[in-house]
Amino acid sequence: MPPPAKNFLTTEQVSKLQQALKESELPHVRERILIILLQNDGKPQQETAKFLGCSRRTVAYWCMHGDPDDLETLHNKREYEHYRKATPEYIELLLKTVDQEPSDLGYDFGRWTAERLATYLTQKTGIDLSSSQLRRILKRKKYSYIWAKYDLEDKQNPIERAKFKEKLTQYLSIAREQPERFQVWFWDVSVAGARTRATSGFSLRVIRCKGWGKKGKRKNVPGERRCGRVNVMGAIRELDRKRVCFFVKKGNADIFYEQLQQLNGLIKQEWVSIGNRFEDFAKSGPKIILILDNASFHKRKDVLTKISQEFPNFVLEFLPAYSPDYNIIELVWHSCKEYIAHRLFKLVDELKSLLDKLLNQGELVIKWHRKIRNKGNIHYVAA
Repeated sequence: MPPPAKNFLTTEQVSKLQQALKESELPHVRERILIILLQNDGKPQQETAKFLGCSRRTVAYWCMHGDPDDLETLHNKREYEHYRKATPEYIELLLKTVDQEPSDLGYDFGRWTAERLATYLTQKTGIDLSSSQLRRILKRKKYSYIWAKYDLEDKQNPIERAKFKEKLTQYLSIAREQPERFQVWFWDVSVAGARTRATSGFSLRVIRCKGWGKKGKRKNVPGERRCGRVNVMGAIRELDRKRVCFFVKKGNADIFYEQLQQLNGLIKQEWVSIGNRFEDFAKSGPKIILILDNASFHKRKDVLTKISQEFPNFVLEFLPAYSPDYNIIELVWHSCKEYIAHRLFKLVDELKSLLDKLLNQGELVIKWHRKIRNKGNIHYVAA
């Protein structure tokens, strides 16, 4: 049977497929949607296979069997069978669970994600649905995953931001051209609570920006971080994305100095390992530009004096107020928090062990060119 002619899909079918492509988190489903859309654009099967990195046989199969009017046909049979296992009792428990706080069920995280709900309900019912299947059920029951809305733009000084952006662009240009002489590192100290600024922390009880709720009824979303907290100070080098993360008990000026001392030692050791002399580092080593925010303990006078005297290679550049978007390590924290948000933890030691693997052992996958939604006017100029 010959393949359909170009533009065989209706406008409504194209719109439906594009929406499904945007919403689906399953790679194989997105691939099958793209096959149909590219077929509609008149792309040859061989070209489509090369573009998607799959076999021509796969493309040919879904060109013939993908039904744009029934997107369930794009899912694996096993997934479809899982959805059919969603008994009335399962759905009743799902809706009851969504309306409860995780703390009511003995968990110390602050919000239900679809992945956490699926894990919890599998434990309780033995029915193993994927998070995508669960999202479909919730959407059919008129639940939506709602973002909290806030913006930093009205608090920012555009003139100061423009000046800083120009300076940062110059720093990065030099660092990329002369990495042996110039390095740009980003250091993070993020909001830990409603009233204080402390280390960028990971908590079993996270501040919830988003949660499942009945459409038209927005829940009150408290932002406590009362227990199960792991505090992290960290730095990342822009050129090669090398990162150094430290677990600390709390954030203050003395701990900031201690961790900066460790960072200086690691950079110095790296410099010596390529054939330089240890004693020449202060005079001939690379200039280190450290981008950091305006936390009060970053600016304590005695600490600044010690940094100037003991780390002559370091230059501290403070971000404009309310400008976390100029700090690329925010993407590390965001990706890490996004990863742990889908997992259940009973103990803080479980959380810390996973964080060590993600942050210090290279197991975290980071999308460097992404923008973070609803965190001010986010645009990572250094990415």
